[in-house]
Amino acid sequence: MAFKKLKEREKLSTYACKSQYITLDKIPTWKDQTKELCFTPYKKNKNLNNKVSIFIDDITTLEVDAIVNLTDSDYSGEGEVDSAVHKAAGKALYCECQSIGELKVGDAKISGGYKLPSKFVIHTALPLDYDRKRLEECYLNSFAVAVEKGVRSVAFPSLCTKYLGYPSYEFAHLALRTVRNFLEENGSSVDLVAFCLFLHADVQIHEDLMKFYFPI
Repeated sequence: MAFKKLKEREKLSTYACKSQYITLDKIPTWKDQTKELCFTPYKKNKNLNNKVSIFIDDITTLEVDAIVNLTDSDYSGEGEVDSAVHKAAGKALYCECQSIGELKVGDAKISGGYKLPSKFVIHTALPLDYDRKRLEECYLNSFAVAVEKGVRSVAFPSLCTKYLGYPSYEFAHLALRTVRNFLEENGSSVDLVAFCLFLHADVQIHEDLMKFYFPI
């Protein structure tokens, strides 16, 4: 009962935590915490936000200017995405691939889309290990080929993070950061960049990180 009668200033001297107490104004509300958690060095840009999309479906069904195919130096058609693209496009795609030359890791080359809804297929060869520089080159060289060919809309599949053992979260950061930086410098040359995903985990990660790289 004696404690209840103590004046505010007198009560301070009885705190077990001494001077390490936290006043009410120092306790953040959820609104303040959300602001802090959503901090991003990237500025809001409505124009760029209208140029990116997360799309959950089969990339071989997209009627865009170009889809990106994940392959190897020989265009073998053995990977999951590679196989699906060749199956949908038909034998003519394989024949053209054999004529456009060897594909080095990180490089990109373009072919016709044939039976695919997309006009073109941009082929890029992934590194077998998680090589950040080469993975970034896969994106940048794909964009370079797209711009040179006048491609305005391009769809990237998830670059097989499970199949190749890439760390999903780190990879998504790399992918979104590379695309954001490219669009800031070359946004006028592209109308749409779609991330075509199919694994729920990849979708969740990309959606979370989109808030950081493309804040609304």
